[in-house]
Amino acid sequence: MKALVTGSKGFIAGYLVEELLERGWDVVGIDNNSKYGEVEKSYDNHPRYRYVFGDVKDTALVKDLLKDCDHFVACAAMIGGISYFHAYAYDLLAENERITASSFDAAIWAHKHAQLKKITVLSSSMVFENASRFPSPEGHQKECPPPFSTYGFQKLSTEYFALGAWQQYKLPYTVLRPFNCVGTGEKRAKGGSEVKSGNISLAMTHVVPDLVQKVLKGQDPLRILGSGSQVRHYTYGGDLARGIRLAMESDKARNEDFNLSIGASTTVLQLAEMIWRKIHPGKPFRFESDEPFSHDVQLRVPEIGKARDVLGFEADTDLETALEEIIPWIKRQIAEGGM
Repeated sequence: MKALVTGSKGFIAGYLVEELLERGWDVVGIDNNSKYGEVEKSYDNHPRYRYVFGDVKDTALVKDLLKDCDHFVACAAMIGGISYFHAYAYDLLAENERITASSFDAAIWAHKHAQLKKITVLSSSMVFENASRFPSPEGHQKECPPPFSTYGFQKLSTEYFALGAWQQYKLPYTVLRPFNCVGTGEKRAKGGSEVKSGNISLAMTHVVPDLVQKVLKGQDPLRILGSGSQVRHYTYGGDLARGIRLAMESDKARNEDFNLSIGASTTVLQLAEMIWRKIHPGKPFRFESDEPFSHDVQLRVPEIGKARDVLGFEADTDLETALEEIIPWIKRQIAEGGM
């Protein structure tokens, strides 16, 4: 089997390409290096991997890459942490819509004229930004109010692209919603503006790398966004990659959507203290609150039974274990100037 993975130099896609190659897939990756600049991946020289520098908005290029592909995983997007949603509110909507439209235009063509079997769309847990049911099941995104953030709204739009392409062109799809991916590979964004948190300047990333680097850089008391009572499900990137692959390979995933997440809930304050204890064992934990952003969802808890029952997928890497890998990696990045 052969897959095209867009945004192949990105965070989740990096785990996915590695997973697919380990499982015998041939992979074509495309990325324009717009987020991190030039980055090296462990699989760059793998004999079954081909990397193409290019822009997914170039529909003709994507069509050409899809000519001999069975699967298409649409990962490419502008994406960042909570402050990113505010700084790039328009671009997250406009640019990601252009990327999505080009991806589906190419996929529709490849399904009709080549051998493409299915498009797998990476949506986001942010479609549940205004959820009212917890745990939030698949389908609730059609019942609850639409997201307030342009990022969440556009991710919901990708799900309707998939539905529309099936209804009109019979392009099979699978929609996947990763929940709070954590792992190695998130570096300071290229050209990203900085946000001050106490005495530390942060790039617009996500809560785990931000907290880890603040603790490693000696911030005390540790500053967190809001009260720290926000609930998240921190899911290891390797587990998410396995869930994506299982959905790609399963006939039962055709025209279905799945939440991909670990089952454990963790508050931001619990996460912060966990990171603190790993870096400063025995040192008293102190924290102060920064003013939260308006799109900082307070409760995000997924229903995960469908992915378990249909795909046989369960995320089994707990947060403690993931941090054992993440903290040393971020420490090296700081030393090399990558954070």
